Amino acid sequence: MELTVDTRPAPKIAIEALVTYAFENEKPDTGVLAQLDQAAGGALSKLAAAGELTGKMLETTLLYYPQGLAAQRLLIIGAGKKEKLGTAELRRLAAAAVRSLKSRQVRQVAFLVREGERSESAAQAVVEGMILANFDYDKYKTDKKPGGEITFASLAGWDESSRAEADRGLARGRIVAESQNFARDLGNEPSNLLTPRMLADRAAAMAREAGLSVDVLDEKRIAELKMGALLSVAQGSAEPPRMIVITYTPENLNPNAPVLGLVGKAITFDTGGISIKPSNDMEKMKYDMCGGAAVIGAMRAIAALKPSCKITAVVPSSENMPGGRAQKPGDIQIAMSGKSIEVINTDAEGRLVLADAITYAKKLGCTHLVDAATLTGAVVVALANVNVGVFGSDQTFTDQLLASSKAAGEKMWPLPIDDDYREMIKSGIADIQNVGSGKGGGAITGAMFIKEFTGDTPWIHLDIAGLAWQDDVKPWNAKGATGVAVRTMVDLAMKFGK
Repeated sequence: MELTVDTRPAPKIAIEALVTYAFENEKPDTGVLAQLDQAAGGALSKLAAAGELTGKMLETTLLYYPQGLAAQRLLIIGAGKKEKLGTAELRRLAAAAVRSLKSRQVRQVAFLVREGERSESAAQAVVEGMILANFDYDKYKTDKKPGGEITFASLAGWDESSRAEADRGLARGRIVAESQNFARDLGNEPSNLLTPRMLADRAAAMAREAGLSVDVLDEKRIAELKMGALLSVAQGSAEPPRMIVITYTPENLNPNAPVLGLVGKAITFDTGGISIKPSNDMEKMKYDMCGGAAVIGAMRAIAALKPSCKITAVVPSSENMPGGRAQKPGDIQIAMSGKSIEVINTDAEGRLVLADAITYAKKLGCTHLVDAATLTGAVVVALANVNVGVFGSDQTFTDQLLASSKAAGEKMWPLPIDDDYREMIKSGIADIQNVGSGKGGGAITGAMFIKEFTGDTPWIHLDIAGLAWQDDVKPWNAKGATGVAVRTMVDLAMKFGK
């Protein structure tokens, strides 16, 4: 998608479709709406009087060849209550507009941000919305649906005096959204076409292209480092595991500065192992690597945005299969840290691979850790498909991440991780067991297991299981992998250490 800033007055923007928005019960008698209404001979006032321009969230009104406007179409999308409009809502409005118009074979769009809302962050949000909405995963279809893609989009509403602000938001929005789409592309890939080795190859290719350093640990090096938890998950598969390490180092690095570690679970297919999952919906278990995909996508954006701190990404990747060599319930595994783990359920494998990844990230010098994982179904029970579950060991660090999630428009909610839950993962024959012994609290005990390997390092766990995959098409988004947590991690990285 070609992107630019258009500083012309709205009625003079010659484009296939000009888009703006209206609030609930708003009359088009001020600002941009009044300007458009006057140019169009009062068409908007007539629609409002007839009850056809309600402003209700995501309701659309489309005018073809409106008299007095240079645009071939004018799309007005409902923005809901004015006091609730923020960058998250602008992102969604822009996305919904793009998906609505691309289905009508429109190829060129200008999104008009209204007066009082024109900022760098608004420009970034609108661009992110447009690029994310333009994504559809149909690479393996030979008979592709009509609609195609938006090929050109512009930001409107700014004038020449404020254009630089819009340009900055556009540039950052493009980087972040394209990196999120990179993560979505990985998350949608079928597991036979994205094994751990293939994921490592794609991550390494991205890193080299972006100017990042990369190190891929094969099964021999993983064994030499005594990563018994990761190896235990991989041993049931014919596909060997990989540990992917990607590092961003800023110029003029302060050697005493904190180092942010991003850790992402990348189980490229999860059958559950010997504790096998039901067959219903098992095909979706290719998305069990979306935490790793999000981390890789975030590193792509970080390379371009160049934060001031060092950032290291560690992505443990494996399949979880029920082969003849697979680990069994009751087995004891020794993690890289030396802790012994009783495996009660082989379908609780994500926390095992994260245990070794976190230990390795600490060994590499990470002083603060964030992990992202499609870890538990229990978090969906707690938060549905609305919020990512957040578990943090350090309140100041956790507050920073929550502030970044809000700025990035990704809904996240903190959940408890009290020491009382530690009792639920005690084992009678090992240091810990990989599932909780009590009833309920599965998301918390999963997080508590990971916490065992973090020591005193400030750490945050993001359980993204409820939002990493979308079963249905939304007005603003395609079905499939969402790339959730990319934007939050990028925002955190840009602010970290300041």
